[in-house]
Amino acid sequence: MNQLESMKSLVAVIEQGGFSAAARRLGRSTASVTRHIQDLEAALGTRLLVRTTRRVHPTDTGDAYYQRCIRILEEVAEADALASEDALKPRGRLRVNAPVSFGLRRLQRLIPDYLKAYPEVRLDISLHDRRVALVEEGYDLVIRIGALQDSSLVARWIGSSRMILCASPAYLRGAPPLDTPGDLARHNCLYYSYFETSGRHTWLFSGPDGDQRVAIAGNCEINNGDLLAAAAEHGAGIVLQPDFIVEDAIAAGRLVPVLSEWDAGTLGIHAVYPHRRHLSARVRTFLDHLQQHLAPALSG
Repeated sequence: MNQLESMKSLVAVIEQGGFSAAARRLGRSTASVTRHIQDLEAALGTRLLVRTTRRVHPTDTGDAYYQRCIRILEEVAEADALASEDALKPRGRLRVNAPVSFGLRRLQRLIPDYLKAYPEVRLDISLHDRRVALVEEGYDLVIRIGALQDSSLVARWIGSSRMILCASPAYLRGAPPLDTPGDLARHNCLYYSYFETSGRHTWLFSGPDGDQRVAIAGNCEINNGDLLAAAAEHGAGIVLQPDFIVEDAIAAGRLVPVLSEWDAGTLGIHAVYPHRRHLSARVRTFLDHLQQHLAPALSG
């Protein structure tokens, strides 16, 4: 039994004074309205209507139930209206999660413009390098870098990031020659340790002779890309990091790309959210804002 539809039928019958008039008001057949009332009375275990030769009247229980039905149906209609307005106009809290380094370097540039365009949205952004459980932790949207694992979620591509192998000029001046990926065996390689716990670290390169996976070693593992890049800037060793982390240091000459003729890989960057249907306006507009402002900078 569809209880809301049965409530609508009861209200219409009482207000119209009969089944045929109620059916015309609701745009249904008389048999359908009759069945709704019968199902409702059976479910409640009591009579709600008294039928006379001229008119249908509510019983005392039916009248009390009718009064409650009116309030319930009004609240449902109000909730539907609010939901429809929310789907059209960005408003309310928007919870977003992103990796720390990406958020600091990319999101800070677009947050003010978004809030200015949509003043009724309240952004709640958290930065974590761990892979959060989007639905369980109550996020509306999560930015993920690299391979996607949640097949039940919807992902929109917003760009890519090229991995860059680099080191400081001071380190390179005192280090052995570095002409091929195999030469990394003689270098101190700084490793991003957040996602790998096996203890054996490798970097993959693609070049004219195909792919080459190189086992690397060093005296420093760090689970934060910014600190890892900072260590490389101060001469600790060679680092492999996304371009958005090292691009400023490279532009300033604090880091120098090495083995540039070898492709160290590209990471896809996606905005991930729970549902494709009935997407709220605040999520939809933030997605569009991300793609519009980030995609040109994330060409990989």
